Amino acid sequence: MSQVKETTACITIEFTNLARVIVGENQIDMEISPDETYADVIERLGRMYPDLLGILIEPDGRKFMNSNMFIINNEMADPVMVMEDYPKAGDHLTLVSVATGG
Repeated sequence: MSQVKETTACITIEFTNLARVIVGENQIDMEISPDETYADVIERLGRMYPDLLGILIEPDGRKFMNSNMFIINNEMADPVMVMEDYPKAGDHLTLVSVATGG
């Protein structure tokens, strides 16, 4: 019996705060290929929701603006910092904005 190589994986993206207001959804499921990076996911979000560009996503569409990040599987100690890493099937990515200021 031959093994079939997995061609897509499903991840969940949860939106919080301003992202939720802009997107108008609490979360979405996204099918990704195994070779898609976090930067690719961000780029797809920018195409799906162009109002995120220049507010939460850099105008180039490949990374978040300062103070925005994905938290992976609710692990606050392990945010996405390297955009060229790969999400895994079943990952739950939460888009958060870290409030700063004084």
